[in-house]
Amino acid sequence: MRASREAVRARIDRFDFDPATEDGPTLGVLDELCELNEATFQRRGRLVLPSRPIVAELVEDLRAVLYPVHFGSPDGSGRSLRYRIGVRLDKARQALEEQVRCGLTFLCEHGAVGPSCTACAERAAGAADTVVSRLPAIRRMVDADVQAAFDGDPSLTSVDEALFCYPGVRATLQHRIAHELYGLGVPLIPRIISELSHSETGIDIHPGARIGPSFFIDHGTGVVIGETAVVGERVRLYQGVTLGSRSFASDEQGRLVKGLPRHPIVEDDVVIYAGATILGRITIGRGATIGGNVWLTRSVPPGGRVHQARARQDTFENGSGI
Repeated sequence: MRASREAVRARIDRFDFDPATEDGPTLGVLDELCELNEATFQRRGRLVLPSRPIVAELVEDLRAVLYPVHFGSPDGSGRSLRYRIGVRLDKARQALEEQVRCGLTFLCEHGAVGPSCTACAERAAGAADTVVSRLPAIRRMVDADVQAAFDGDPSLTSVDEALFCYPGVRATLQHRIAHELYGLGVPLIPRIISELSHSETGIDIHPGARIGPSFFIDHGTGVVIGETAVVGERVRLYQGVTLGSRSFASDEQGRLVKGLPRHPIVEDDVVIYAGATILGRITIGRGATIGGNVWLTRSVPPGGRVHQARARQDTFENGSGI
């Protein structure tokens, strides 16, 4: 049975307290929460933010479009591949346009009131069409990533196992979608996609990072790749690798300057082993190898090798050397 409006108001009123009594805080809970949110509500209260669950479903639809045999719904009706991809693609495109529109209008600078900004709606439609047009190229890039996983890991029995099971492959696939949206200047959605991947895989790739084909993250947990990192072709990373920033530039008011190149450039055919931390706008030259647990803040020439200092091991018997 649906509660009456009066009953609902009575329950709401429980959160208002008289400041003169000892029964509650100085301000009523509702009054204080309203005060904290009033400015944002006045500016954006009529707008709808992008939905994280809808974006998550959108990503699953795009995975099914890219790999319908692996991630599409089982279909025993005999429908054609064209039909199966087309239906999922139509659903994904509609959701993508709507979520991009929500992100654009929430941060709208065109002066429109409410969610009716024509410029944002047109831009959202254009962004959705552009991403759809890029899907075949994304598929080819991910194919190269999956093949690199198979070629680089002797435990894999097939490329299908890499696609189904490997967190590094999943994180890279979602990054390639997020990166397309990031390049179009779409707010919020690329970061939601990357953070969904982060929460699922433990791999944190900023959507702005530029990553070439045949990229393989083995194991993957704890990998961090920053916004302005540039990664070449056929690069392999292991768990716990950080491609991060060494410092942050500030303006005269002490505010961080956004968008400056501050993360490493990793050239083609580089291997970076587990736990390595590489910071700043330095270059790791083509074919270099960076050993595990190295802390690196200087460039490495092509073909270079950087390892930890060799550990000393002593063996004592019968108390000798003590």
